[in-house]
Amino acid sequence: MGKKLFTFFINSNLFIAGCAVVMVWQTNHLLLNDHYNNYFLFFVFFSTITSYSFHWYLTTESAIPSPRIEWGERNKALHLVLFFIGIIGTGIFFFYLLDYWHWLVVSALITFLYTAPKIPHPLFRSLRKIAVGKTLFLSVVWMFVTTILPIEIAEQPWRNEFYFFIGHRFFLIYAICMLFDYRDLEDDAISGIRSLFSFLSEKNISLLFYLMMALFTASTVLLADEGISNLRIAVLLLPGIIVTVLFNYSKKHFTDTLYYFVLDGMMAFSSLLMLIPGI
Repeated sequence: MGKKLFTFFINSNLFIAGCAVVMVWQTNHLLLNDHYNNYFLFFVFFSTITSYSFHWYLTTESAIPSPRIEWGERNKALHLVLFFIGIIGTGIFFFYLLDYWHWLVVSALITFLYTAPKIPHPLFRSLRKIAVGKTLFLSVVWMFVTTILPIEIAEQPWRNEFYFFIGHRFFLIYAICMLFDYRDLEDDAISGIRSLFSFLSEKNISLLFYLMMALFTASTVLLADEGISNLRIAVLLLPGIIVTVLFNYSKKHFTDTLYYFVLDGMMAFSSLLMLIPGI
């Protein structure tokens, strides 16, 4: 029973939606003096359910055996139901955020560009030839929704720590997305999707990964000059350390648990730790 519940939690996209919400919470808690907009938290939850349900509904095969894709094939109706629930929830909470509609539309457009090549229509299939930026699209939208949007909604003047935190989050997410793209190289080749990593050698992929982690570390450490405590800096650095340790391992082991629970979870790991009183 426990294993089935865990599988459902991951494969129904409830886990990744929860990650998105807690990442927004961290931005509010760390940078914005706990300035919360509950409507936005619900909007993020439902919009994540919408986009990921749509993405997985369209994902039907893989060169690498994937229990998640097999689960999705057996539960297509569930993905469709969750997609419509997500659409309804997103629509409801969008109306509470109309003052920020332009920011929300930008995030929706970037999200769509990531999944669009999977849509079975000639117009969208043609995007597979220019999908070089799919890792960038996904990293930008996650950073944008979980950092820039909360800052804009809080309507606070921009400060140095905002820029450093944006860098901290973007470079970590990009490094994690790189591992997903590496795993998907064979699938992308079969589907005719030309990702950035289809042009890079193993050495250059590693160099790019370590560059992202160096920039992640630098932007995180710079937060110390803006009044963030050493304990919190250590907590913020921890997921980057774990992802770096897992880099070579994850290029050889493509299990769903590693990718969709451990690596996806690293995006929100420091956020979860900051829920602990005293951190």
